[in-house]
Amino acid sequence: MWERILRRRRRTGGHGGTGGDGSAVPPPQRRRGANLFEVAAVYVAASADGDDRSSAEAASLVSPEALFFGVDELACRAVIALARTRDESPYTVAGELLGVAPPGARPAEEAQPPAGVRAG
Repeated sequence: MWERILRRRRRTGGHGGTGGDGSAVPPPQRRRGANLFEVAAVYVAASADGDDRSSAEAASLVSPEALFFGVDELACRAVIALARTRDESPYTVAGELLGVAPPGARPAEEAQPPAGVRAG
């Protein structure tokens, strides 16, 4: 099967088809897709502002999977940037933003160093 596809691509210049007279058909004009990270930024900012119309419009530009990826990447970058400005761990910042304790966090007075690490 792959060999047949490759032969066709070579014969037609990689454009995928021929006209009725055997001449190569030019490739269809491809519309440049929306920038995933721009869409994610608009979606998140609109959601934060309570602008349902803009967030829905942004969400319609990419697949739900792509939007999830973009929002996840934006969240990671935002937490890292905020953690750096606060000189705190990303776990701490994420927990504070969500109003929960970070995973595995314990009150400071009960905190013990990990096994095999001596307290300094």
